Parts: sequence; structure tokens; C-alpha cells
Amino acid sequence: MTVALMWEARATQGRGGELLAWARAQELSGTPLRRETFRAPQDRVLVVTWWDAPYDAELPELADPPTGLVTRPVHRWRFESLGSA
Repeated sequence: MTVALMWEARATQGRGGELLAWARAQELSGTPLRRETFRAPQDRVLVVTWWDAPYDAELPELADPPTGLVTRPVHRWRFESLGSA
């Protein structure tokens, strides 16, 4: 089974580049099948990692950014892949 972990944060105004650099520099304690980073308006950063693991497996996730770098708590979601078309 493939599990995707999504991590999304919104930087404080004008610090989107700093949040993006911070997220890219974070190492995980394991190696995912794939890791992709996205950015969006309003200084938002999204990181998706894919893992070959059961849905409820304990998997390494990105930490919370340093205090003051984000405007709200990080959002996290877990999905089971149903394949690609």
C-alpha cells in the first residue's frame, strides 16, 4: 500500500521564501518513495511524501516550523493512494 502524507503551512507575511527554504532543508528519519514540495499564494508551502507502508504505520513527518515563521498551526493529512490514471 502507498500512503501519502501532506504537510501544509502558511508563513507570516513576506516570509514565504524562508518557510520554503526551511521545509526543503528538513530531513526525515526515513526515505520516502517520493517527496515533492509546492508553493501557493499567501506564502503557503505544501510538502507531500509517499511511503510504502500500511495506512496506520508510524511514519516520519516534517516538524512544526520555528515560532514566528507561520501564521497558524501546520495542517497535516494522511491519504491512501488508489493508483494513478
